[in-house]
Amino acid sequence: MSRRSETEQLKQVGRFADLSGKELKSVVDAGTFVHLPANWSLMSEATPADKAYVILSGDVAIRHRGKTVATVGAGDIIGEVGILEKRLRTASVVSLTELQVVHFTKEDLTRLVDEIPALGEALRATAKAHLDADESEPG
Repeated sequence: MSRRSETEQLKQVGRFADLSGKELKSVVDAGTFVHLPANWSLMSEATPADKAYVILSGDVAIRHRGKTVATVGAGDIIGEVGILEKRLRTASVVSLTELQVVHFTKEDLTRLVDEIPALGEALRATAKAHLDADESEPG
């Protein structure tokens, strides 16, 4: 896949709508575009936060204590809470379908948040929404 088509794919993600072309290029350069199979474990609850993903296509289950608490898909970001909050994972994530994702290491995502204020704001808003959803779960 060319960098141009990767940039076009990321433009379709609502959280990246306010990024300039140069900023989008920085995000593309930092990420790795990956295809993953169904039933793939992307991250496990209570483990160190070492990566995050932007889902371009497909669906994943968010599981807390073995129970599915949400299903998310294209346009969603997963794994950002642990990185931004500097804490262990709050949930496990497993693919329900084949996925196209952009994988970011903790280091690359942290650097991007520092370099691109609009991205940092979008990720913090996403993390807050995820944390608010976690707190509203019974249990």
